[in-house]
Amino acid sequence: MAVASTSLASQLSAQFSGLRRSCPKLDHSHSHSLFQQVHSHIRLSSSRKGSRGVVSMAGTGKFFVGGNWKCNGTKESITKLVSDLNSAKLEADVDVVVAPPFIYIDQVKNTLNARIEISGQNSWVGKGGAFTGEISVEQLNDIGCKWVILGHSERRHIIGEDDQFIGKKAAYALSQGLGVIACVGEKLEERESGKTFDVCFQQLKAFADAVPSWENVVIAYEPVWAIGTGKVATPIQAQEVHVALRDWLRKNVSAEIASKTRIIYGGSVNGGNSAELAKQEDIDGFLVGGASLKGPEFATIVNSVTSKKVAA
Repeated sequence: MAVASTSLASQLSAQFSGLRRSCPKLDHSHSHSLFQQVHSHIRLSSSRKGSRGVVSMAGTGKFFVGGNWKCNGTKESITKLVSDLNSAKLEADVDVVVAPPFIYIDQVKNTLNARIEISGQNSWVGKGGAFTGEISVEQLNDIGCKWVILGHSERRHIIGEDDQFIGKKAAYALSQGLGVIACVGEKLEERESGKTFDVCFQQLKAFADAVPSWENVVIAYEPVWAIGTGKVATPIQAQEVHVALRDWLRKNVSAEIASKTRIIYGGSVNGGNSAELAKQEDIDGFLVGGASLKGPEFATIVNSVTSKKVAA
């Protein structure tokens, strides 16, 4: 199936190029028309490569790579993974975060090199109490976590958390000093019916309506159809959504927030595709699932920041 045509990509590049630097005011009707064209053209895979220019990182924030270990690992396997991460050579200009299962956070915190920060995979919407099975922000702070992942598709579509609930969780986490990795993304049927932008904007609005500040927020675009499936958005597909999310921030929050906020990509990212994805101007890093369970491969993904420094 084909992706958006080269001419369409060129229109988008002309319309949105440099948002991180200057965030020019767009003609809303024209940009909406372009988005509708993308809706009708974007598909899951392509044999054609989109054109690229020099894509050195335009924002002021560091490249950001998070590893979401999800419900995986044992004391033995995590000991091995931590050992691999401790021995890996990681580029200096990258913020690196890992999110172990809750019961192993203390083990990881006590053995992992301080170069890598720790994140929770979820947190409760308010202060702890009689909420069986939940983890409070206060507990994450107490054990040394710096971040929490909120709004992940598995929490949305399996556990049933809605946009507003997730926004409130993000606001509370931020109020207590945790950074938030705020996830947005569309399901396969939503992409195929041309609702990619509508879904992502709605999810992003719920965060914007609730959070007191964007200073410690990283947005993770994770198309649900690409999570754990082996299907990866092409670089141009990911860039199209990232630039649209950044433009939404510009129009609905501020140009400064649009420029500074890091937007990372997640969805079957691995050591083989991270470099090409990283070359896109508005991809500021990755949220990695399965590949983050392999120390050397995760290091390769972290070090894909070097692709930002070259001309394709």
